[in-house]
Amino acid sequence: MAILPEGFALPPLPYLVVLVTGLVGVGVGLFRRRPSVSAEHVLALVPWMVSGSAFHVFFVVGLLPPVVEPFGGTPAVYLTVAILAGVAVLGLDAFGDASPRNIALPGIVLAGVLVVLALGSGLAAGTLSPLWPTVALVVAALVTPVVWRLVTRLDPEAKAAGALGVVAIFAHALDGVSTAIGVDVLGFGERTPLSRIILEAAGALPTADIIGVGWLFVLVKLAVAGLVVALLADYVREEPTEGAVLLGFVAAVGLGPGVHNLLLFTIVGA
Repeated sequence: MAILPEGFALPPLPYLVVLVTGLVGVGVGLFRRRPSVSAEHVLALVPWMVSGSAFHVFFVVGLLPPVVEPFGGTPAVYLTVAILAGVAVLGLDAFGDASPRNIALPGIVLAGVLVVLALGSGLAAGTLSPLWPTVALVVAALVTPVVWRLVTRLDPEAKAAGALGVVAIFAHALDGVSTAIGVDVLGFGERTPLSRIILEAAGALPTADIIGVGWLFVLVKLAVAGLVVALLADYVREEPTEGAVLLGFVAAVGLGPGVHNLLLFTIVGA
């Protein structure tokens, strides 16, 4: 049984060399300069995560120029965004002002440009359809505080996860709800094998014809996200830097596909 998402493939060798070289260079630079890393710095990377999702949407719908296209595939897009964000952090640190605000700003600009261009392509093609993606965003935003309150009621120590914990839960709520809407309402498929197993399990239940199959995926995503946030809270308290980075990774795993779903569904329509 395959465990990797459909479309997961390494880019051509020249592009892979560029990515690996860039990643090693950024890694060495960060190791030598040791810029400050706090929960706020990790939160400042959220716009960069959104940029990566938007860039991958461009890849999926064929909007990238051929010379750039290999950088937008999976897993190349993760490395591409990591390098760009790392270069931005190193550049800002070299000038002595790698504050969370300054780290977030270029990511916001890049994400904004990519999202506007993507929406423009959907508008030009006559396929722009923002209704259900907006519903997914609103539902995820409403579900997040409910789950956060439940997690912190069951385990008060989970409050140590702070804003990053909330963002992580929102990220996975967004992924879960958008996937459910994509499958049950818009007719999209799921590329990740593990997610397909959950959806197929829901499809075998008597409720499938009444409420669809996505609800189980949403519940699993929220339960796992809440559990992981609670488990990492102690680590955040004891090792703030490492804990923040781990929570940031947890958030990225949900936010990346969640934003990808929203933007893709918006520009290609139902």
